[in-house]
Amino acid sequence: MEQHKLAAGAAQPDIVLLTKPQCHLCGDARTVVARVAAELGLQWRERSVLDHPELLEKFAEEIPVLMIDGIQRDFWRIDEDRLRRLLSQE
Repeated sequence: MEQHKLAAGAAQPDIVLLTKPQCHLCGDARTVVARVAAELGLQWRERSVLDHPELLEKFAEEIPVLMIDGIQRDFWRIDEDRLRRLLSQE
């Protein structure tokens, strides 16, 4: 597998995975985000929409949702290759 790294001096993207308990797709998404972020040496965080009513209202039917720098980049099934490309361009 080809290894990609964030360009030297590039800002760390803000990677947030929005999830909720009892979500069968969230575990898969968590695994993908963790793997790609680790490959690229990036940090990411997970937020439960149940702790943020405004996010629950906005994304209730799309969980899990992947946000990068505040922009929705994927939902339901996180595409690993697409995520790698997005983060390698940051």
